[in-house]
Amino acid sequence: MPTIEPTHEADFTLADEPLPLANGGRLQPITLRYAWYGDLDRHRDDVVLVCHALSGSSRAADWWADLYALGQPFDPQNSCTLCVNILGSCYGSTGPGSLDPRTGQPYGPDFPVVTIADIVRAQALLLDHLGIEQLRGVVGGSIGGMQALAWAALFPERVRRCAAIGAAPLNALSLALNHLQQQAIRLDPAWRGGRYTPDAPPLAGLSLARALATCTYKSPELFEERFARRPNRAGEHPSVSPLGRFDVAGYLDYQGQVFQRRFDANSYLAISRTMDLFDLGATPEEEAAILSGIHASVLLVGISSDWLFPPGDIRALGERMNAVGVDARYAELSSRHGHDGFLAESAQLIPLLAPFLLG
Repeated sequence: MPTIEPTHEADFTLADEPLPLANGGRLQPITLRYAWYGDLDRHRDDVVLVCHALSGSSRAADWWADLYALGQPFDPQNSCTLCVNILGSCYGSTGPGSLDPRTGQPYGPDFPVVTIADIVRAQALLLDHLGIEQLRGVVGGSIGGMQALAWAALFPERVRRCAAIGAAPLNALSLALNHLQQQAIRLDPAWRGGRYTPDAPPLAGLSLARALATCTYKSPELFEERFARRPNRAGEHPSVSPLGRFDVAGYLDYQGQVFQRRFDANSYLAISRTMDLFDLGATPEEEAAILSGIHASVLLVGISSDWLFPPGDIRALGERMNAVGVDARYAELSSRHGHDGFLAESAQLIPLLAPFLLG
């Protein structure tokens, strides 16, 4: 499938006033890298905000290409979508690699704690700048789904439809798995307390973190189908050498090596921490009060084999929304791809999204 280029791609910088952060402190200035696809002037009152996952970028058609194909929900010939690189990322928006105005050096480990709410409030400032008063919909998977839910809760008058796929507050096991990924980076000797130099980053720790994350994105069934107990396809055999790998180990090592060439360790820590902190209220009573303020129609999509965001957790969130009067429905993708089903199961996802966004 040919790459679909954004219609417009730019940076928005807010320098005149700070962005207050939910957990205290502030960011100033902030820059948001954004891209839109389609005719914004024609669809300014009908834009869909597409929110990316942990390692995604504002170039949404690069990572969700099937949804941007001709005749599909985000086809630029018939719609306008906007995607904003999140705070904390290393793909253009303000993050740990940005210069701290207090020191003139990169923030590194001093980058402040940023929440999903902070990310969404920053996106709202960009929408104000672009003259977008209301969104037809907000759509995202994983941490992108967290953003979609926060949009519906924080800006109920600006969102008509909210679709969150494979997204809910992380449970204890998922928090534990994120912790292990974070520790893999911090225990790399090259980590240096987060003050590593660009030419000597903690590649081994970042690679291991990504390999661990890849396990959480897949399913036992998919791994068994693809790898079983076969020796590594490169010719190694685990019974011959202590360093010989099974095929699944070779795959995980490869995923880590590819990732270390395109992402930053401090950004990985910052964004995974943002995921950890997401909730819709610290107590059941607080959550009920927040959810009751949602005006948008909500589509929650679980993935049958997802153990990072179990479908039962997402279904239960929908039930709690219904209990306080939110127009929310739950649907489930049947998939062997685990959490990555929101990227891999376009053939199932498109028939859910298309009528929901047009309804």
